[in-house]
Amino acid sequence: MVLYVQGVYDQGTLLRSCCALVKSKEMAATLTLEAVEKQSRAMGAQVFDIGLFDPNAAEGAMLPRLWNLDTLLRSVSWLRLKNAEGRHIYIRPAGEHSLSLIDDANIQVVERLKSEGFAPAVVLETSPGNFQTWLRHAQILPKHLSTLAARLLASRYGGDLASADWRHYGRLAGFTNRKDKYRKTNGTFPYVRLHEATGVVYSNAVAFLAEVKSIYEAEKYKVAAPASLQCRRLRRSNLRSIEDFRAKPIYGGDQTRVDLAYAVYALAHGVPENEARNAVASRDLTHKGDAKRQQEYVNRTIKKARERIGDNWKG
Repeated sequence: MVLYVQGVYDQGTLLRSCCALVKSKEMAATLTLEAVEKQSRAMGAQVFDIGLFDPNAAEGAMLPRLWNLDTLLRSVSWLRLKNAEGRHIYIRPAGEHSLSLIDDANIQVVERLKSEGFAPAVVLETSPGNFQTWLRHAQILPKHLSTLAARLLASRYGGDLASADWRHYGRLAGFTNRKDKYRKTNGTFPYVRLHEATGVVYSNAVAFLAEVKSIYEAEKYKVAAPASLQCRRLRRSNLRSIEDFRAKPIYGGDQTRVDLAYAVYALAHGVPENEARNAVASRDLTHKGDAKRQQEYVNRTIKKARERIGDNWKG
């Protein structure tokens, strides 16, 4: 009788533990879904690039998805599974957009932004004490102005300049930051926490964008190019850009192949190496690692392009 009662008790304890675990997982899934919806709505985009980054993969580490809001919300469970398998989950608006990302900020920077008329539309704590903010402009910006705006903001507010461009990914709330340095003693990772999702256009938007446009125009016309340089630029203006290569379906979205194909084409057609390097580095390379690893990737790409061209290449 004692053994029977003990067995029933153990089964009951196990059942209650299993029920508690199921409820805990359901609650976590609900909280993630809520965080994803709040962040994505506050960003105000119609379509998003979602990036699932595997830090342990040598090539093809970023698994990209192009989703509207409904598809994103329906895919949260799948994203949770991939996150649990070790992938980082990132988001950015697809195409040209009205946002700027400030990466690697602290809470003092967030408060300063607010006090100076740059209240963020989204505030994320990506790891303990580290923040990302998305600022929402009053209009969609072309690529060159979007990158300039991001760089100005990063420079003025101490953000990561390596993350300041028009196509940089930010983290998606509700998923864990899988960097090893943030692994806790119990083996778990911190969640990316959504602190604010107001979706507001910052109050200083009109004045700041006027300043961005003014700076761009001043830099554009500051120094007139020599006639010989203008001729070379005119000849190169008929060449295909890296964006033309990125749009080709033949590469199937494999940006590594795109980079190499463009580098070969550019160097073979007399484009200066520094311009080819800048073009390759114009996309988001954070999945390659830190700034050093990104530069190593660019170096490898240019080197391979030279080898493809062979002895005919002069530079």
